[in-house]
Amino acid sequence: MIHYVCKYAPAELFAGFGQEAALYNPMPDSLDLADELTHRNVCSFSRALIEGRAEEGGDLLALTDCCDSIRRAWDVLRNLGQETEMLSLPRRQDECGRSMYKVELMRLLGKWEEKTGKAFDCAAFRNAFRRTEQPGGPYIAVMGARMGEQLLEEIQKESPIPVHNNTCTGLRKLGLPPEGTAEDLMGWYAGELLNQPACMRMADITSRRALTEDPNLRGVIYNTVKFCDFYGFEYAALRDALPVPLLKIETDYTPQSAQQLKTRLQAFFEGMEAPAPARPVQVHRGGKTYFAGIDSGSTSTNAVILDGNQDIVSFCTVSTGVEIAESAKRALQGALKKAGLDRDRLSSTVTTGYGRAGIAFRERDVTEITCHARGAYFLNPAVRTVIDIGGQDSKVIRLDEKGAVRDFVMNDKCAAGTGKFLEMMAQSLGLSIEEIGVRGLTAREDVTISSMCSVFAQSEVVSLIAAGKRLDDIVRGLNRSVAAKMTALAGRSTLEKEWMMTGGVARNPGVVMALEERLGGKVLLPEEPDLCGALGAALIAQEEWRE
Repeated sequence: MIHYVCKYAPAELFAGFGQEAALYNPMPDSLDLADELTHRNVCSFSRALIEGRAEEGGDLLALTDCCDSIRRAWDVLRNLGQETEMLSLPRRQDECGRSMYKVELMRLLGKWEEKTGKAFDCAAFRNAFRRTEQPGGPYIAVMGARMGEQLLEEIQKESPIPVHNNTCTGLRKLGLPPEGTAEDLMGWYAGELLNQPACMRMADITSRRALTEDPNLRGVIYNTVKFCDFYGFEYAALRDALPVPLLKIETDYTPQSAQQLKTRLQAFFEGMEAPAPARPVQVHRGGKTYFAGIDSGSTSTNAVILDGNQDIVSFCTVSTGVEIAESAKRALQGALKKAGLDRDRLSSTVTTGYGRAGIAFRERDVTEITCHARGAYFLNPAVRTVIDIGGQDSKVIRLDEKGAVRDFVMNDKCAAGTGKFLEMMAQSLGLSIEEIGVRGLTAREDVTISSMCSVFAQSEVVSLIAAGKRLDDIVRGLNRSVAAKMTALAGRSTLEKEWMMTGGVARNPGVVMALEERLGGKVLLPEEPDLCGALGAALIAQEEWRE
């Protein structure tokens, strides 16, 4: 079996020698072996390629020199004794580029005739081509860099409508070859390979416009690979111009970020299903009804109970601990007890938060992005940007005038800019989490915490203490670093007033003040900011029951 990794690779050529070729798209559990063989900052796909081949071996691997990372992978694999073939890929699709690539194809053809002792079979080559057509009707397009099969299958499973794979390898589309000699066929073949929808590494990428101009396109999930910059440029251009919903995801070509990506995907599709309704009218249906929303967060679990008129009847907050389902039960029982209600009085329960799917007694689970948006809009319909800083992640969510999610960005792979970051810093300073919330308000000197990494920031704090800096000044520096992290995250999205801050860190006056300084205006604060997600979940429970 011959393997190839690029849509410009001549996979069908090998059929002329009786060899089958297939796309090689490894998604290993880790990149540990690859990190021993090359630098960690090399493109994650190239490292996955090295990891997969080093573990599994295999027959010939056909590569194209489309980028420096692939050339680096080729060097490493050759040093490992792997059988590889590298083709020089022209970056142009004009007549000159086709002539250059024809020379490369003829070189490979001659090499294989010599290697196998067989003449190239033109008929077998022609029979290797199959015409494929995408189904018609509305669809979601996955665009950008190549994508592992596991992630593509997850997107297809979550999507309410068909998904077209328009990533670089998913766009491999060739016509049917004519009759002719081997040299004639290689001339045609070079043109077909180069005339596919352009890779971002090509000199002319205008053919990519057609990917976003289809009237059946309903949304785009834009995929980038960690440490690969080419497709980030296209995403930046599409972000403000695309007329359909757009979600950017980044993968390191391992399944380690599957849950974070799943949350993003679910929130994206939730936003496409239907716009958030306006504040509903009162509902009476044979007596008073009640609805529960439970937000299962990394630090705390919150429960909110609404009645049929969307009045908050009660709420309860408990520590999450290691038993997600048990924490949810305790939070709900606490809220029911405050309201003087039995469990059977609840008409519906919706869960949200990172532990939402692990709560068996729910009617439905909804992502925290959708729930925080719904809760914030309910509290104040003027809100257009929700800034949620929780224990383990942070989010910036943009809303439209109806309260529907326009787009969002998340930080959930690093503790910087989260409640956990502040907790770690408080421990370094010997302060409680309550003290760190107010000590910075009386600062006199500007102290900059430059490290965005929590571990390095902790070392920086220790150095500042050793240098004799006042605790109040250091704390304000920490608050400013959190605010800077949030505005940097939000820099990928336009922040519109009114701003509302939700999550437990909204109770920290120092962070709120630092955020207001960076935004240049007042940030709205709910009376109970950490209940916003649970409130949104309860509202969804009530609205869906009403429908």
